[in-house]
Amino acid sequence: MVNAKPFHLNRTLLILIILLVVIAIWKPVALIYGLQRGGLYALIALPLALILGIIGILNLGHGDFLTLAMYIGYLLFENLGIDPLLSMIPLFFIFLALGMGIYMLTIKYVLKSGELNQLILTFGISMVIIQMAELIWTTRPRNLYVSYASSSVSFLDFSVGTYEFLYPALAIGVLVALRLFLKKTKLGQAATAVGQNPRGAEIVGIDTNRVYFTVFSISIGILGIAAGVMLPRTSVFPLTGSPYTLKSFALVAMAGLGNLNGILIGGIALGIAEAVIQSIPGYGGWSDLVFFGVLLAVILTRAYRRSES
Repeated sequence: MVNAKPFHLNRTLLILIILLVVIAIWKPVALIYGLQRGGLYALIALPLALILGIIGILNLGHGDFLTLAMYIGYLLFENLGIDPLLSMIPLFFIFLALGMGIYMLTIKYVLKSGELNQLILTFGISMVIIQMAELIWTTRPRNLYVSYASSSVSFLDFSVGTYEFLYPALAIGVLVALRLFLKKTKLGQAATAVGQNPRGAEIVGIDTNRVYFTVFSISIGILGIAAGVMLPRTSVFPLTGSPYTLKSFALVAMAGLGNLNGILIGGIALGIAEAVIQSIPGYGGWSDLVFFGVLLAVILTRAYRRSES
């Protein structure tokens, strides 16, 4: 179920604001790096949240579609000279079309066949993409260079990259676009209804298959946008996107199913937590542990509150 309601100030948000103020005083640069990294996490997790909230399918190939999009973006740059930021536009439409094809050929046939079959299918898609990438591009990391991606500004005694601010900016843009789609368009309103009650939506005449087709295609297309903005600062190899699959699932679990606003807030919060840990000498390798530790704490707290209510 996708929650299209506006986000209200509550106790959790107040605690987050207080923590941000403390971190800003204690480690201001970690706050900036965390904001940038968290924006990227949110940008990648938003399409997964849309798929889970409306279609309800566990797409284990989520990060691998991102990898494939990055390879295509790399080819557009190397062979056609298309700037990676400009490539976000063709990548969106290429992967929108790919999402359409994947849905029609595979996804639609397992929607009612149980979660195990869905997991097996999407795991198979993931393996196909990884093996295809290894055969075509080998495991050698690919990098591209654009001068503007190396720009920076001085902050206190530190230098902070400016390019990475595109990550949270794009995440906010995608979030706003998705909310407008869900609230202002007939198809988006139908998608919200399907996410809340698919059987009831079918009874009142909503074509659920059309909704699933559209939502899945748009979600895969958004990964093309994420790939374009990542290319100047991220090496591409067959497993580039795999860690983002797990972190995207973690963000969805933390925010709650269908809570798109929570994806953005949770992504930034976890990005800041990672950045703070990495800024402490000798503890940089603990960042992933902190990421999932915070996730576990949130889930346990939520479960405790439900048991008390």
